[in-house]
Amino acid sequence: MTPALPYASRPLETDAASLEAYRALFGATLDSFESDYLRWLYCDNPVGEAVGFNAYAGGELAAHYGTIPVTATIEGVRAKGLLSLNTATHPAHQGKGLFTKLAEQTYARAHELGYEFVVGVANANSTPGLTRKLGFQLVTPLDVLVGIGSVAASRDDDVGFALAWTETALRWRVRRPHARYFATVDEHPIVYAHTHKLGILAYMTHASRSLAADIPPVRRTQLFRMWIGIDPHLQRRGVLAPLPDRLKPSPLNLIFRDLTAKQRRLRRDTTRFTLLDFDAY
Repeated sequence: MTPALPYASRPLETDAASLEAYRALFGATLDSFESDYLRWLYCDNPVGEAVGFNAYAGGELAAHYGTIPVTATIEGVRAKGLLSLNTATHPAHQGKGLFTKLAEQTYARAHELGYEFVVGVANANSTPGLTRKLGFQLVTPLDVLVGIGSVAASRDDDVGFALAWTETALRWRVRRPHARYFATVDEHPIVYAHTHKLGILAYMTHASRSLAADIPPVRRTQLFRMWIGIDPHLQRRGVLAPLPDRLKPSPLNLIFRDLTAKQRRLRRDTTRFTLLDFDAY
C-alpha cells in the first residue's frame, strides 16, 4: 500500500506568487479565477485581508481554502465575521480530508483574531459535508425571484442578522473584476449585475447617487429583473415571481457557524442575506 503523503499546512498568503499559485490550482479543478480577481477579493477588501490555510505536499500546493472578512449586525450588535468562499483540492490530492483540515485551522485562527462567525452559500453537493463534518447550520435555501419590477430591502434594525455595507465597501464590491454593473439614475438609485442572460439584470443594492453616477446606466432593453436571497420584509413592486425549483441549476443554501461560545443560530424569518453579500456576480 502506498503510504499517505505528508501534508504541511500554512496560513494563506496574498503576495503575487501565492495568488498565481491559487489561480493555477483553481484552473486544475475546472474553476476559472484570474489573478486580478483574487487580488481584488483577498487583498483589496476594505474590511480586511483574506483568512485561510493552504496544504502543501513537498513544494506543491495541494489544497487551498480562503475566506474574506465581513461585518454584520447580529441582534443589534456589530460583529466581525468571515464569508466562506473558495476551496480547491488538486485532483491528485483529493479524498484525503484536506478541506476539512484547512477549514478547521482557518476557524481556529479566525477565533484567535476576534472573528465571531462564518457565513456562506453552499450548493446541494457541498452542504451535507459542511453541516456534518464542520458543524455548519443549514439556515435555508435562498429564494430566487424573476420578473419585471423592483424591490426594496428591509431596514437593518428590522432584522436579527444582516451584513453591514459602508459606502467604501460598496464601491469595492462593484469593482469586482470581469463583472458588469448597471444603475438606475432616479431618486432612489439601484445597482444591478449583468447575469449573462439576455435582458435579465440581478438586483444588487440600493445605492447613493454618487455611486450610481459612476456606473453605466440601465439600458432600455434590459427589462427583466432577478432577485436572489432571503429578506423577511422584502417589498416587491411590479410582477416578480419565484423561480420554480425545476429551473434552478442547484439550490443555493445559506449556511452559518458561530465561532464563539454563544453558539448562535440564524432564523430565516429574521435574517437578510442577498446577492450583494456573496460573490455570484
